[in-house]
Amino acid sequence: MNDDAVVRNRALQTEWYGEPLGDRFRRLLDRLTLSQAQLADVLGLSAPMISQLMNGVRAKISNPAVLARLAIVEQMAADPAFVVLPPTARSTELARLVHEAPTASSSVAIAHTATPSAPSVGDPVAAVQGVLRAVASASDLDGAARLLDAEYPALAEVLRVYGTFKTADARAHYERTAR
Repeated sequence: MNDDAVVRNRALQTEWYGEPLGDRFRRLLDRLTLSQAQLADVLGLSAPMISQLMNGVRAKISNPAVLARLAIVEQMAADPAFVVLPPTARSTELARLVHEAPTASSSVAIAHTATPSAPSVGDPVAAVQGVLRAVASASDLDGAARLLDAEYPALAEVLRVYGTFKTADARAHYERTAR
């Protein structure tokens, strides 16, 4: 595959998923101390497919169940209580995810947020996400949130939810806190 196609695929991933999938997958690999093959198993992908998505050889995850699992695993990885579990307990929870089908509502919500669309005028969630994602990568926002956790947990949550989570999660947070 030529470099132009990889650049185009990564740009499409950023448009569809908020950042290149390689960045999202690497963050999970690091945070959960998984191999690519283990992450592929958890998500329901083949190891070659996860590699192709990470390297920009392929642009899209077309299976809504895989997108739903990705969102669930990202939420698990963002939970400090989950990350400090012993590796065997984390593995058990991740294995359970493999055998449970994501709910229809989570698949629909994830598939909807992965579809390119222009934010609505006056949409505060899209505006905040746009600003955060324009100035920092998801891994940088997660790092900043970790630094803020002890002294400013609510602000850390805002950075995580609006900067690294799916739009549906950000909207739910906005509904709970700003209205």
